[in-house]
Amino acid sequence: MLPGCGRSTGKRLICRCLTTLYVVLVLPIIPSFCQVQRVPFQRGAVNWFGPEHSPPLRSSNEWGSWQSWSPCSRTCGGGAAVRTRHCAIRDSSGPDCPGDTRQYQVCNIKDCPSGVTDFRHFQCSAYNNKPLMGIYYRWDPFQSGQGDCELSCLAQGQNFYYNFGRVLDGTSCRTEYDGVCINGQCLQVGCDFILGSDAQTDICGVCGGRNVSCRHHHNVYTTKYPASGLFGYNEVTVIPAGATNIRVTDKSNNYLALRNRNYHYVINGNWAINHPGVFSVAGTKIQYKRSADNTETLETAGPTDEDLHVMVLFTEQNSGIEYEYWLPKDYYIHHQRDRSSLQETVETVVSPTIPATLPPPPTTRQSALSLTTKRRPHQPRLERDNTELNRIIESKRDDKCGKCRRVKGRQNKIKQYCRKDFVFRGRIVSKKIIGKETRYDVLVVLTYKNNFPILRREYMWVPNTCDCPNLLENREYILMARRHVNYERTLNRILLETESFVRLYRPKEDKMLRDLDQECTKHGYQINTNQNP
Repeated sequence: MLPGCGRSTGKRLICRCLTTLYVVLVLPIIPSFCQVQRVPFQRGAVNWFGPEHSPPLRSSNEWGSWQSWSPCSRTCGGGAAVRTRHCAIRDSSGPDCPGDTRQYQVCNIKDCPSGVTDFRHFQCSAYNNKPLMGIYYRWDPFQSGQGDCELSCLAQGQNFYYNFGRVLDGTSCRTEYDGVCINGQCLQVGCDFILGSDAQTDICGVCGGRNVSCRHHHNVYTTKYPASGLFGYNEVTVIPAGATNIRVTDKSNNYLALRNRNYHYVINGNWAINHPGVFSVAGTKIQYKRSADNTETLETAGPTDEDLHVMVLFTEQNSGIEYEYWLPKDYYIHHQRDRSSLQETVETVVSPTIPATLPPPPTTRQSALSLTTKRRPHQPRLERDNTELNRIIESKRDDKCGKCRRVKGRQNKIKQYCRKDFVFRGRIVSKKIIGKETRYDVLVVLTYKNNFPILRREYMWVPNTCDCPNLLENREYILMARRHVNYERTLNRILLETESFVRLYRPKEDKMLRDLDQECTKHGYQINTNQNP
């Protein structure tokens, strides 16, 4: 009661009125004043007004944490998993938590083994033992057009189908290559594997990226007359592992082909032309297309997990094969550094997108065409310890060469294969006599064994001028050579000795060189391996 209020009825009525005015007008002002004055007193860790004046808790509604993912609906072929979250209701009058209570992701996306029943076929066959209007039927999947996520099944031997409702969650949509059915709706799969997500993979293969982590490589293969002649295979290029958005295009009567890192054909190999379709290669799916106007393409989004050898089966003169791909920046720089400057003369570059930030090529690469025996090659190989094997046995009499000795017998072939540093198939581009040696410019077509790095284009040296062994220009040979480092270590090169194994390339030679490593172990020959200094 306010002071001054007595017991009389009049005073009591007046006091009641004043009390009401005090509560209505004065009390709402006091807390507001305290809150305003509270800030300067709480600049430290001391609470001058006690716990009753602590900051209020949040009153808005918000989501709790996501629960763990449920088990996948399928063990292979792509299924769906779900997780949920709950909205923490703190203010019933406030707005609901924005977003969904459920989230789906794709799981177990690896293809099922051969022989596993298709998922839609499996769902239709589940009704084989259930009567429909008193009659038992056997059911097959049927595309009725009613919806991508409807389970329509055709009765075998009949001319009608029946709609059994929605397909199971995790079933692939019919019209969408990367869509999955959830609750009867076809949801797109984002690159984060979340269904309904808008996340997309950029040109570099990075989920949600901005196309800044890779570089573009674009070339045209223009060799018109291959050394092996028409009606034969020739290598177009090697696409490094890690490449994305690969596209190879040819508009001729020739046929594109593809080999994996083990040099096994996966598309159009061994003189057999495949039907257009999707092929699983290098950890990705490659789309092979061939149209009526002789346009062929090989396409994949990637990324690849191994090198791919793009080949061409010639049936007529080459009109130009265009290829392009994207590589991560560190891959691209490494790939460009390992390319020989001689190799670049074989291919015509079409508007390459090499950024200006790359350093200019070193001057030693410009002199690669004029290498002599006193200069180190532009791409030095690793040194090795067994320098006693690096002496060259030169011909005693260059004026009278005599007959060249040829390696004969399978046993000698195996012996040289095991002991040589390089075994490869190469095409002789040119030949030049330098002093008492012969230098060959060789295009490496295929390597069977290389203990040290070898480039697409190399110089190969023979320690005589007698054409021993006899190598003709524009012909392909199987060559077994060794690495030569002189005592001063000013030379580091490929040496084809006088009695090295050399054979004109034939398909049968290619088959005989496969798996010769086992023969080395079988016959007890020591296999030369790469040794670090």
